[in-house]
Amino acid sequence: MPTLLHLDSSADLRASRSRAVTAAFADAWRALGDDHVVVRRDLHVDQLPHLSDASLHWPPRLRPEGASPDPAHEALQHELIAELVAADVLLVGAPLYNYTVPSTLKAWIDNVHLPAVTAPFDGDDQQPMLGRPAVVVTSRGGSYDAGSPTEGWDHAVPVLDQILGKTLGMAVEVIETNLTLSDLLPMPPEARERADRELAAALETAAESARRLG
Repeated sequence: MPTLLHLDSSADLRASRSRAVTAAFADAWRALGDDHVVVRRDLHVDQLPHLSDASLHWPPRLRPEGASPDPAHEALQHELIAELVAADVLLVGAPLYNYTVPSTLKAWIDNVHLPAVTAPFDGDDQQPMLGRPAVVVTSRGGSYDAGSPTEGWDHAVPVLDQILGKTLGMAVEVIETNLTLSDLLPMPPEARERADRELAAALETAAESARRLG
């Protein structure tokens, strides 16, 4: 059965645009048929622990002598990795918080990025996610256009492309919607018009991507 792993990390449970776009993708995925499974983790509502022991950065065979991480945390790490490896498509809601990913999403990354298990370290067969699609939905309060004063300030999409794409070997696609704070802060009317236009386009793109990848 085609399986989608759907992650959300926005702290806004009411009006989050990243949540709206990931929901559009997940709904379109389900609509493809009863055999299309969605496994969802809300990383804000059910927050994962940050690594409780430095040795959890490594699989047992590569840990320092005497390492004894918490067995419960190690079991959770195995569960998260198995959940990822079982997915045919990964969907990540990643709003820009203080110019990077939310800490809840970073905790998930730290748990699943395991050298010699999900990421290359000492062999050629350590990328179980190689070639599988990863759809990143990013929502940003401002704009980070080329030539703008904030160009290059987005450190969320680049890190996800590095981890999911270059390290885990996934085929990363990005759906973005900008100026999400135009509803809350005094901005020119054209900013709100652009925000609404980009949200509509992102919702449509999400549904189309789900149909294409499913």
